[in-house]
Amino acid sequence: MYLPLVAGVDGSEPSLRAVDWAADEAALHGVSLLVLYGALWERYEGSALARELGKPIARVEAEDILRAAAERARRRRPDLLVTTETVPDEAEHGLVCAGRNASMIVVGNRGRSGVADRLLGSVSRTVAAASDCPVVVLRGNHDDRAVAGRHGRIIVGLGDAPTSVLQFAFTEARLRRVPLTVVRAWRCPAHETVDHPLLTGEPARLYEERAAKELEAALEYAPSDIAVRRRTAEGPARSVLPAASSEADLMVIGRRAHGRLGRVAHSVLHRSACPVVVVPEQR
Repeated sequence: MYLPLVAGVDGSEPSLRAVDWAADEAALHGVSLLVLYGALWERYEGSALARELGKPIARVEAEDILRAAAERARRRRPDLLVTTETVPDEAEHGLVCAGRNASMIVVGNRGRSGVADRLLGSVSRTVAAASDCPVVVLRGNHDDRAVAGRHGRIIVGLGDAPTSVLQFAFTEARLRRVPLTVVRAWRCPAHETVDHPLLTGEPARLYEERAAKELEAALEYAPSDIAVRRRTAEGPARSVLPAASSEADLMVIGRRAHGRLGRVAHSVLHRSACPVVVVPEQR
């Protein structure tokens, strides 16, 4: 049984663009799409009161938003099975719970708060940090499409525990039929050159070589049907990866399984020029 892909909506334009992207991704993977809206109307107003007085305004709004989002997905992908659900909970908690039985979650960069798009919304940040499944946060100008991007390239940041993130990236590259660029950032501690001015450059070369070896080791069993490009880059990963995102249609990064975003993931989610997938490390 294939797990559905979940798209979180709240009626905002970023969330409706997420529905477009999610519909493409679900069709690409051959799974159904669940459009989810988190609302607290039932918790605050009470189900008995709702039955007595008729549907509360918040529930009507939720139904309207879900209906519009589902119709949008079906128009985009007529053969896609689309279902909807309203959960009586905060949006982030509802999405994290749904992610326990989902293949992927797709959310917009921001919701209806009206804050500048360059910032990251609390829902997308929380879901990316806590979900059991990969989470796509739609950063940058992605043209509302999960396929046929402008750059024809996926970039993955190689961390210290690469298995889950690489497997995800391989699958996405294969489905899209695009090359995959694997980036390993490296840094030379400043004290190793400051104390030895005559050796400036030598320690840096050693660190770069180490990064290249780590890259080769991680990709030793890379699938032969995918064009994999290797890249080492000097600098902190939290700066290297956002810079590389301007050349990609999708940025894939990993996340520890403890339910928190590290500094690298946090920076990439705030600064990426393309959609970002946060892949949790398998427990």
